[in-house]
Amino acid sequence: LQLVESGGGLVEPGGSLRLSCAASGTTLDYYYIGWFRQVPGKEREGVSCISSRGGPTVYVDSVRGRFTVFRENAKDTVYLQMNSLKPEDTGIYYCVSLGRRRVGGVWECNLDDFLLGTWGQGTQVTVSS
Repeated sequence: LQLVESGGGLVEPGGSLRLSCAASGTTLDYYYIGWFRQVPGKEREGVSCISSRGGPTVYVDSVRGRFTVFRENAKDTVYLQMNSLKPEDTGIYYCVSLGRRRVGGVWECNLDDFLLGTWGQGTQVTVSS
């Protein structure tokens, strides 16, 4: 599955951005999709994911309440709406297909299971005044 990220840019602290993750030639609704970010010198960090076909979403503590992940199936696109951005949100953001895990009887996207995904070029997000 090949995904293409877009929507990054330069924004002031407190601002917003919406990132897009688009697929071509496939129905993205069947996939578990995660958003990751990477800062030079640090490991890639998972920030959020969305399960297939209306399933659960997951957020790490540092973005919960500020970021929202959602799908637009008609466009085969997954979005990451980022509000109240902070300088520490700066990085290259990637989307990738994920594996899943069983949580409370429900299949949920698993940010720890990205080994079968293909990484794209990412999109740069810079939060700075």
